[in-house]
Amino acid sequence: MSKEIIFHQLFEKESSTYTYLLADIDTREAILIDPVFEMIERDLNLLKELNLHLKLVLDTHVHADHVTASGELRKRTGAKIGLGSLYELTCPDLFLDDGDVLEVGGISIKAIHTPGHTVGCLTYLINDMIFTGDALLIRGCGRTDFQGGSSEKLYHSVREKLFHLPERTVVYPGHDYKGFSRSSIAEEMHFNPRLKLENSKEAFVEIMANLKLAHPKKILEAVPANQQCGVLTRNE
Repeated sequence: MSKEIIFHQLFEKESSTYTYLLADIDTREAILIDPVFEMIERDLNLLKELNLHLKLVLDTHVHADHVTASGELRKRTGAKIGLGSLYELTCPDLFLDDGDVLEVGGISIKAIHTPGHTVGCLTYLINDMIFTGDALLIRGCGRTDFQGGSSEKLYHSVREKLFHLPERTVVYPGHDYKGFSRSSIAEEMHFNPRLKLENSKEAFVEIMANLKLAHPKKILEAVPANQQCGVLTRNE
């Protein structure tokens, strides 16, 4: 039986990034997933209002479009940082691999390695919810053309891992650009134009090869900063 939790979905409009706050009702221990540096005060104020104690900050991947708040949040709250081990960085406290399970209060968080957007992307499974970062978006997915990305690996991550979860599983993405806040495995299996069940791997690879996307505006700042948990460019 799933434990009842406090849950907030928060939005940063410049990069269209979702941050997720989850907390144990009884212990008041909290988790933040994919926090954005510019929104630190909002997030800290919400924690204070709700009388929550931040214990864990999780990034789904090393972001290229915004700077993570993980390092600053650790400095200001004492929370630990978790990130995929395949990035081989030194700044996280917890180096997570496929199948690892973390506990915060009474909340269980399972890490699922979902590479393809980047080499070390993780999806986090909590109760009947998954926090997919850029691996699976609502009716889309993250790009695969830099940071160790691979269309073949992303196809496998979604089709062989995420689509094997119960169809009722709620999908909470790292971004949305069209005004949606959540989806489900069932919806994405049937309606995702890139990854729906009738699409072959070859069709997906061709779709991704022809996107012709410009690089994110903040990539030169964000990637090196996020390789140090968001602190590199904040010492000016």
